[in-house]
Amino acid sequence: MEGLKAKLASGKRGHITRRSALFALGYSLVLSTTLFSCSTPDKNPQKQADSSASNTNNTTTNTANTSTSGSGQKVVRIVRSKQLTALAVLEKQGKLEKKLADLGYKLEWPEFAAGPQQLEALNANGLDIASTAESPPVFAQAAGTPLVYLAANSSDGKAVSLLVPNNSTVKSVKDLKGKKVGFQKASIGHYLLVRALEKEGLKLSDVQSAFLPPPDANVAFSQGKIDAWFIWEPFVTRNVQNKVGRVLIDGGNGLRDTNNFYSTNRKFYQENPEVIKVFLDELQKAQIWSKQHPKEIAELLAPVTQLDVPTLEAMHGKYDFSLEPITEKIITKQQEVADKWFSLELIPKKVNVKDGFLTPEEYTKITPQDVLAKQ
Repeated sequence: MEGLKAKLASGKRGHITRRSALFALGYSLVLSTTLFSCSTPDKNPQKQADSSASNTNNTTTNTANTSTSGSGQKVVRIVRSKQLTALAVLEKQGKLEKKLADLGYKLEWPEFAAGPQQLEALNANGLDIASTAESPPVFAQAAGTPLVYLAANSSDGKAVSLLVPNNSTVKSVKDLKGKKVGFQKASIGHYLLVRALEKEGLKLSDVQSAFLPPPDANVAFSQGKIDAWFIWEPFVTRNVQNKVGRVLIDGGNGLRDTNNFYSTNRKFYQENPEVIKVFLDELQKAQIWSKQHPKEIAELLAPVTQLDVPTLEAMHGKYDFSLEPITEKIITKQQEVADKWFSLELIPKKVNVKDGFLTPEEYTKITPQDVLAKQ
């Protein structure tokens, strides 16, 4: 930030634009959320439960600035998922932990509020493998993060929804004009709100944007401080079950046209290819198991998601549980996402997403064979 202040003070044209200044400020606020928003204990038990269910970064490990433990053992930090996902299954089953131990690595699962906070940590050496939607990587690349896209995941569009309060008079997206909509900045909720508004001939500027990480948005929504909220599971189902909100639309039926991604930074990719390969191999096994065992995954993840087994079984159909090969089609779509954010002046420069993708030969070395066979 000191460098940014100096550039602003210099007044020299071309050094920094207003867009760059706003982006830097916004991204520093995301980092502040990562480091501080979840560090103070809350006396409200419901808010604590909501924070826990959102992947809140309140358990950052004391290896956050190093890649080795106190004993000198190498550490791998993979983001914890508290959703109905194969990544959550991977942690609960413990198989990856054993595989990495054989390679001499200790596995840790730090938590974060959302994708943007993960990628800030990735850039700051506080996380090694992230799991996000399409937009956080674009914002990270715009901020200079040496990001590497490792794998694409199914879009799981139905697992992301636009909620309105139960007693809301809003009946369609058009009715949101002039109203306050909450979402995590640079998240899938942000992207889908843009797409949903554009489908109705509206722009993002036609609503009041409330940039809120999931735990804060959950409180604001329950207290009626925002008129709508674009958010993912399990927040959606919990709010519907508690009769706090209802689903206006979800990301299914063509609204979501992008993938989720697993990513790392360039240094970790270059130094730990065997870890990445083992991770993706075990993740693919967990994907297959999760898809084929709806009741078992529900039983396994009920404590994680804080939802009962029947509810999780019903939610199973919202997820495809599928790793996808990185193809030119996926790269092209990701470039379209980057161009959209630039056109909206929410990133400071045009991003060439290919800078973060590997070559086909490099993907062949780390991608499970049955995933490659889908090409």
